[in-house]
Amino acid sequence: MVTAAHADAGTGPFARTARPARSTVRRAAVLLRLCRYIDPLVVVSALLFVFVATNAAHVGAAGLGAFLEMRITVKNLLLLAAFAGGMQLSLGLFGLYDERAATQPAEYTVRLVGACLIGCVPVLLFPLTSRTGLFRPSTVASVVVVTVVALTVLRAIVWIGAAAPAAKAAPREVLIVGSGPRALTLFRELYHQDGGGVRVHGFVDADAGPWSDESARRRVGTLDELESYLIRHPIDDVLITLPIKSCYGQIQQAIALCERIGVRAAYLADVFQSSTARQSFEETGGFPVIRMHMVPSDHRLVIKRAIDIVASVLGLIVLSPLLLVIAAAIKLTSPGPVIFSQERYGLNKRRFRMFKFRTMVADAESLLPSLEAHNEATGPVFKIRRDPRVTRVGALLRKSSLDEVPQLVNVLRGDMSLVGPRPLSLRDAQRISEPTQMRRFSVPPGVTGLWQVSGRSNLPFTRWVVLDLEYIDGWSLGLDFKILAKTLPAVLKGHGAV
Repeated sequence: MVTAAHADAGTGPFARTARPARSTVRRAAVLLRLCRYIDPLVVVSALLFVFVATNAAHVGAAGLGAFLEMRITVKNLLLLAAFAGGMQLSLGLFGLYDERAATQPAEYTVRLVGACLIGCVPVLLFPLTSRTGLFRPSTVASVVVVTVVALTVLRAIVWIGAAAPAAKAAPREVLIVGSGPRALTLFRELYHQDGGGVRVHGFVDADAGPWSDESARRRVGTLDELESYLIRHPIDDVLITLPIKSCYGQIQQAIALCERIGVRAAYLADVFQSSTARQSFEETGGFPVIRMHMVPSDHRLVIKRAIDIVASVLGLIVLSPLLLVIAAAIKLTSPGPVIFSQERYGLNKRRFRMFKFRTMVADAESLLPSLEAHNEATGPVFKIRRDPRVTRVGALLRKSSLDEVPQLVNVLRGDMSLVGPRPLSLRDAQRISEPTQMRRFSVPPGVTGLWQVSGRSNLPFTRWVVLDLEYIDGWSLGLDFKILAKTLPAVLKGHGAV
């Protein structure tokens, strides 16, 4: 029997996914719109790859840069534009940007091959107009094959990205503020809905109540204890059901508290003031609610997730030879596993295992208590510039940040994003004393972030948190791209790496 405090319920906005198949198709539609912009780059890259590969001898003699520079002419640029435009038109005519067609893999693949055959017709102009004869008719066939493979892989990644969020079964954690009739009615509605997607922790209300027998059994604390409860537990949504007239101040206080900690709040009421949260009008358990979002909640998040998936897959493929070399170096120079995994706090303080290349001795975590007195970092984090636990290979990996590359697996799994606040260890997170610093958990953690392009480990923890909150409050896709563009130079310089 399911206890009330752990009751699963419904398919409303609190549920992770109400109808997985339908939501997957909706996400695929957004990702396929993104493909309209990526496809021309993919097909042009496929053509250049085939052309360079089939003329490896000439490339080796002249050098890649010189070989391509000689062929950058107005005529060739126009032919490339005709190829990219014709391919995109062909893909559209064959319905390959229709998410409904993508639900039939066999038929979709046939359509893709047909679209590529038609879309590659402009490539026939390359051998006909080639003065050097390096673009041969046989090259055209190779372009068709590579284009089909490249676009198929891109579509597979798109569908994996669309389906990945639906595969996560973790329920949405909800806390109800209030204990009156509306709170109980809402709880029962959530409890009896089908689909499972919500876990109601219980009720929080004033000491005076009124507490009925039913609400008293599910009481988890008072309003004065709301802050400490949110700090200790992973809560996705706080649903406020207090009466407006008699509890206006308490409602405003609860909203401000949720903003400070970074937890979304929704209330069954009129408009209340908020400083950072964004409002949206929705329905939960049959009740109209206004939810206070701490971060944007729109199609841009789907695009961000799509970018994460594509980049992590490509990164793991391209870097795979280097990863094998690093793994061998770690294994040959020190005993212990190649990969180090540690529990970290992610979105809404949900725990996950973060992966890194091992840079320390195998028993590093057991040695930590003996080194606490030598901590050089301020705040809850632990850093020592000359940590005796770091191996020689580990020092090089940390300097170059190559130890972080396995986190692309975390990005692919959805535990992390490419850009976001760095995930804190359980030790560090449990030592946070300022409630406002908890707001950094309102977005997924990232492989890189503002802190990494602004000084990395040279920054004190207070400045680290300020940068995290600046990122959260000013988030946009453009900001993510700026941070990614600045990350490589910061890593190459090695400033602040520990």
